[in-house]
Amino acid sequence: MTATLSACGNTGNGSGDVTLRLVAADYGNGPANSSEKYWDRLVKGFEASHPGIDVDVSIYSWKDIDREVAAMVKKGQAPDIAQIDAYADYAEAGKLYRADEMLSIRTQANFLPSLAEAGSLDRTQYGLPFVASTRLLFYNKKLFAQAGLDAPKTWDDIRDDAALLKQRGVTCPFALPLGPEEPQAEATMWMLSGGGGLIDDSGSYEIDSAENVRTFDWLKTNLVDKGLVGPVAPGRLDRQKAFDAFTDGKVGMLNGHPTLMQEAERKGVSVGMVPLPGTDGPSEGSLGVADWIMGFKQNGHRVPLGKFFDYLFTDKNVIDFADEYDLLPVTDSASAAMESDARFKPLWKFLAALPNSQIYPYGKTSWARSSESFKRNIGKAVEPNGSPEDVLGKIARDSAAAEHTK
Repeated sequence: MTATLSACGNTGNGSGDVTLRLVAADYGNGPANSSEKYWDRLVKGFEASHPGIDVDVSIYSWKDIDREVAAMVKKGQAPDIAQIDAYADYAEAGKLYRADEMLSIRTQANFLPSLAEAGSLDRTQYGLPFVASTRLLFYNKKLFAQAGLDAPKTWDDIRDDAALLKQRGVTCPFALPLGPEEPQAEATMWMLSGGGGLIDDSGSYEIDSAENVRTFDWLKTNLVDKGLVGPVAPGRLDRQKAFDAFTDGKVGMLNGHPTLMQEAERKGVSVGMVPLPGTDGPSEGSLGVADWIMGFKQNGHRVPLGKFFDYLFTDKNVIDFADEYDLLPVTDSASAAMESDARFKPLWKFLAALPNSQIYPYGKTSWARSSESFKRNIGKAVEPNGSPEDVLGKIARDSAAAEHTK
């Protein structure tokens, strides 16, 4: 789906002295909640308070937007602003303005520190975090109550609870989506809860660390080999399919993000949410994910870009978008406002988890290729004859090769 909106009749050749072209992703799942509505309101407000600057917005589906922006840039027709899921390749190619070239000091300083760092290449911020998400363990309260279970706190709790749920006829005691949709998220959550992760303290990949190998050995032995992960093999189970099964009441536990909460409750599934269980207790950190917005240099619109971004990142605009899609704000002030407003109580646990979350290494131009290796390989680690050590080693080698290929 592609939609173009022009506030107040602006077609991109309107009365303004400058027209900014903005390309953004659609977070909705249909016309009723398309992101077009958010941008229409925002652009009308911006243009009313900034005469002389028009904004022309095109909305693309997530399936198409990265390809569309790449094609625009390749043709020498880069948009002024792109809201997509990666910035590093464009920053490394010298196509983006630095954050400090566009934003006021107040706006730049207001980003959550972990997200500002994740938006940086070689210690310089180019990617502006647009919206964020983090993960918690979701469990079906009804199924747990029927089985007399409390919320899990450790891996052993997950294993034991899943075994009891299976005995009581639950179709999928624990959903483990390691299919090609987004397995790097599921894998990273488990790595973090096992004391490992994607990146070490020096910023190098540690995908095949001893901690990560132990984590996947445990998953294979204690959940997969015991038949506790449902009728679909993890390597063939995509995240959305797992989420759909959870909202249908067929899954006991899975790792989820805020948007799943709304859909489950809409379908009448009572949801419990706790920090990711670890080996000895709840994990201190979680996985953090962000989408990005950035300013391209090509048209030389540095000053009007700064005015637009300063407007975009006001608390009202940040909270309006996060609220619409059950996502998390990216600024300190908007986060504080949501944490003090009872309307957003369902998101408080996610807000609390975000500051200590490990964010994907977005600043690495190799991350896209590392993610692809996860998608191709990680499900094999828990197959009947799979070797976690060999599979993680393969992904680590692919990631290292991508790191050294420019």
